This record gives sequence, C-alpha cells and structure tokens, in this order.
Amino acid sequence: QVQLVESGGGLVQPGGSLRLSCAASGSFFSIATMGWYRSAPGNERDLVAELNAYDTPTYSASVKGRFSISRDKAKNTVYLLMNNLKSDETAVYHCYAYILHKSRKRWDGFWGQGDQVTVSS
Repeated sequence: QVQLVESGGGLVQPGGSLRLSCAASGSFFSIATMGWYRSAPGNERDLVAELNAYDTPTYSASVKGRFSISRDKAKNTVYLLMNNLKSDETAVYHCYAYILHKSRKRWDGFWGQGDQVTVSS
C-alpha cells in the first residue's frame, strides 16, 4: 500500500506565505514525478507545480515566480513554498506522485487526501 500525506495547509492572509509538505510511504521501489494540484469549489483540479524524475520543475503560469517546488528524495517528500498568496488561491491542494509499486510491479499515479489552504484577511 502506498500513502501520500500532505501537511502545512491552513489560513494565511493575502500576501502571506505557506509551505506544504507531502511524504510518500509504503511499499514501492521508486518515485518519478511528484507534484501539486489544487481544486477550488466548482473548479477542476489544476496543476500548480511538479518535478519530473530529473527534478526539472514545471509551474502553472499563475504561480511562476511566487511558488517554488522542491524534493528530498531520501525522505520521499515534496515541498511547495507559496509566497505572496492571493485570495483566489484558496483551494484544496493535492499531492500527486507517479510511483513504481512493489507488489503491482508497475508505475501508477497516487493522490494524497488534500490539504486546505485558505487565503483571507
């Protein structure tokens, strides 16, 4: 079984910062892509940022220059530092990872349960 557990969400004022963390655990050989998506009520789940297997980042245009994604491969953990947050970025932030599962012996995508980020004064 593979689990992704997010942490670090909460309430922040506009212009503030938060750092999200997502740790993968369970029975797997390797992790390729890790990243973050977000979904606001009534909206689809959209990519925020991700790192490929070579740690090359991809950012959505709306967060480029304000958000930074990083990874600690030894800890199977991905981080998202969010600066200068805006009210319309209030959403549930979901961690995603593409993982080589041990018992299935194949690559599969896994999602965390989501972490609420509320940007409000």
